[in-house]
Amino acid sequence: MARTIETPIQKRFSDVDTFRHVNNVAQQMYFDVGKVDYYERVVGEEVLAGDLRIVTVSTATSYFGQVRMHDDVRVTTTCERVGNKSLTLFQQLLVGNEVRSESRSAMVVFDFAAQRSEPVPDRWRERLTAE
Repeated sequence: MARTIETPIQKRFSDVDTFRHVNNVAQQMYFDVGKVDYYERVVGEEVLAGDLRIVTVSTATSYFGQVRMHDDVRVTTTCERVGNKSLTLFQQLLVGNEVRSESRSAMVVFDFAAQRSEPVPDRWRERLTAE
């Protein structure tokens, strides 16, 4: 399996709902923070700024336990699979060593100038599959 990146999460007061736990919508944003960190550290910033980018086409999330305002939260992100035009990211939201939620996202390489999906560039594939 490819390299796993760990990203610390800074929670905001607005992330907490009336039940005094971090709302599931905020947890999805934490996964997005992990994706951006993963792209910058593994693939390179070009994936965030160029005409050719990675976009989310599908996400499935499972919730296993509550996250509270004062919990020390971090997200792990790894690339599980790289296909021709797509890849799958697997992420976990951790408090201590306990998984509180996990998410699996199908991502597609998309050319914004041409408005179409494109094959995963070889240089990205090499970085995504490196250990």
